[in-house]
Amino acid sequence: MQIRIEPYTAIYKRQVIELIVPIQREEFNIPITPADQPDLQQIPAFYQKDNGNFWLALAGDSVVGTIALLDIGDHKGALRKMFVHKEYRGKIHGTGQLLLNTLISWAQQKSYTEIYLGTTTAFLAAHRFYEKNGFEEITVPELPVSFPRMEVDVKFYKKWVKAPL
Repeated sequence: MQIRIEPYTAIYKRQVIELIVPIQREEFNIPITPADQPDLQQIPAFYQKDNGNFWLALAGDSVVGTIALLDIGDHKGALRKMFVHKEYRGKIHGTGQLLLNTLISWAQQKSYTEIYLGTTTAFLAAHRFYEKNGFEEITVPELPVSFPRMEVDVKFYKKWVKAPL
């Protein structure tokens, strides 16, 4: 089935939560609930403001992936909420790559210069994916002061954004 990427709309709120929370809890044993993530209750107010956005990967009418770019000021962004349903991961569907390409294209159009992200040690495939896509591991002191650190995140990355040609 063809995967399409669209900006978030509220009709998908329940599906977004039903995708993200089980991946966090069951696949990666992170004891987190929807209540622990108020951003998921208010996606437009939290992510779709300033030069940020939140995108969905859709297979038909089903949400199979998410990614968000939080505007943290000074032409910098935080990549957040990148999750792909296990049946849609990998090169066959290319869902993660489609989501990341959409985010980077948006960042270029909105004149971002840097994108940062935090992740856990458990997300090994994600580490390889980010590194393959030009993200470089950085230390905590290299993070912008405005970067919203999550308690579970212990590994951080940065990508320079180049202006579109």
